[in-house]
Amino acid sequence: MHHTSVQDLCAKGVASLAKGPIAAIFAEDEVELDTTLRHHLSLGFTSVIAFMPTSFALPGDVTAQVVRVDHDVADGGHVEAVNAMIAAAPAGTWMYYCYNAEYLFYPFCETRSIGEMLTYHGEERRDAMLTYVVDVYAGDLDKHPSAVTLEDAWLDKSGYYALARVNGDEHAHPKDRQLDFYGGLRWRYEEHIPAPRRNIDRIAIFRTKDGLKLLEGHVFNDEEYNTYACPWHNNLTAAIASFRTAKALKRNPGSTFDIATFKWHNSAQFEWHSRQLLDLGLMEPGQWF
Repeated sequence: MHHTSVQDLCAKGVASLAKGPIAAIFAEDEVELDTTLRHHLSLGFTSVIAFMPTSFALPGDVTAQVVRVDHDVADGGHVEAVNAMIAAAPAGTWMYYCYNAEYLFYPFCETRSIGEMLTYHGEERRDAMLTYVVDVYAGDLDKHPSAVTLEDAWLDKSGYYALARVNGDEHAHPKDRQLDFYGGLRWRYEEHIPAPRRNIDRIAIFRTKDGLKLLEGHVFNDEEYNTYACPWHNNLTAAIASFRTAKALKRNPGSTFDIATFKWHNSAQFEWHSRQLLDLGLMEPGQWF
């Protein structure tokens, strides 16, 4: 199915938004767009909606399985689209969003569907899930100058940390169960990353409700949605393996010549398996086994 705009999707794509979980993929370019869509289709999303310019091409088999929406993703275009879908979908619908060349992993995703995971998460009285955006990058930039390759992807196995997220008032009180998380390429090359974009946490999975709004910075207007766990125990978290930062650092003329390789002594080859991310502490199974 093909819609000419976000407004057209919300007006005519009732079936695509009627039942979750829904995946919204925002294409900033065509890099690994097909593999991104195939990956999320394999996780069991009810609908996978691809937002992209009209000039972008998709393979025929992918086109047959996704909902395509003509949309310019630049300059915060994802915020407009996500908020429109929240308003159009029934309250209580699970949604997820990411960009091309990003791949969602959650605990035991190799054997359990996204629907099974979110059913459990909802039973724990959670309406949103914290995801860590884990930077992955090509091991050999001479062979892969764009820094993107699925066959030789690496990640940082350490160097992650969290700081208290404070209120904007003069007393700067820490927010309850909210932290700003840092690490990966955004930490190692922070001189090339604007300060508001250095954190790696994203509330990428959430349940719709009346009045809910996605804000800049990948957070919501409901503070409870921005928490990493409930007050009683640890909850599930997920990870998004993302080439987005590596791709941008090598595309940007101000940083590309400063980077001969992204690998360092704390690099490990990415195994494309949730077990590795669990072992590295990059997502949390909570009470779900």
